[in-house]
Amino acid sequence: MGQWRLGYRTMKTAAGAAIAVLAAQLLQLDFYVSAGILTILCIQKTRKKSFQSSWERLAACLIILVMGAVIFEVFNYAFWSIALVLLLFIPLTVRLQITSGIVTSAVIMFHLYTAENITTGLILNELALITIGLSTALVMNIYIPSNEEKLDSMQDDLEEQLAVIFHEFAAYIREGEQNWTGEEITRASDILKEAKNEALQNLENHIMRYEDTYYHYFKMREKQLDIIEQMMPLLTTIDYHVEQADMLASYMDELADGVNPRNTAYKYIDKLDELKESFKTMPLPETREEFEARAALAHLVRELEQYLAVKKQFKRTKEYGMFEAD
Repeated sequence: MGQWRLGYRTMKTAAGAAIAVLAAQLLQLDFYVSAGILTILCIQKTRKKSFQSSWERLAACLIILVMGAVIFEVFNYAFWSIALVLLLFIPLTVRLQITSGIVTSAVIMFHLYTAENITTGLILNELALITIGLSTALVMNIYIPSNEEKLDSMQDDLEEQLAVIFHEFAAYIREGEQNWTGEEITRASDILKEAKNEALQNLENHIMRYEDTYYHYFKMREKQLDIIEQMMPLLTTIDYHVEQADMLASYMDELADGVNPRNTAYKYIDKLDELKESFKTMPLPETREEFEARAALAHLVRELEQYLAVKKQFKRTKEYGMFEAD
């Protein structure tokens, strides 16, 4: 049995619904409990979704107020007039892309049908319910706990996995077969999936922000992980030890120790260029095995160049200590 706990959104929804009902009740509005329903439906996971939901429900409610009043008055509140209203209203909400307002609008429609008499007082009552419900939801969603601390933690965890991966690569190049299971690659992939979702949520909690540096950062790491996965088969083709392997292994160890959010790609690109130049000055391979091993190492170097090129496309920003695209 899972652990039972109250989340922040649950408490916020409960408090918002109670406040909305109380406000509507103090104003002596008819159907005052409906204000609480509107609040519950409009409190969303992020600020952006909450604003969008409130706008859609407001537009839908205003439309059904007019449509319902006209149809019910014309057809004298016959039961089948409910179906007629919905047959016209639902396709319209789909066309206007405000379908999230269908349920709340249905509540307003049934208020009109129950009253069996459209008056100015009834219209004002419904408008007041809508205003109280939506505004309460918006107020409750003004503060949403930041998930940036969690994103920072996920960034640290991801970089730890990448560092281990490169150290294991270096050990394999030096010593050959290892007992490494590769679990860090799976772990890094799982972190990236969760982190991108968290980053998108962080973006939606900032209404005026259109790009998120965290999201760009994790997308950058995702591309790098793809390159790392492409390097795995290359490692297994190296079954003959050459001097260049030790040199590349030392470089990978250094690269592993330098995994961090700062843009150090330029530094490691320069060092990789120096390593390539060193390879060129060394004697040509004398055997087929040596040739194949050095060819595989050269392929690994090209993959490392791609890995660093991805990082090079990003620059640090003061606000987050992260990266954004150049």
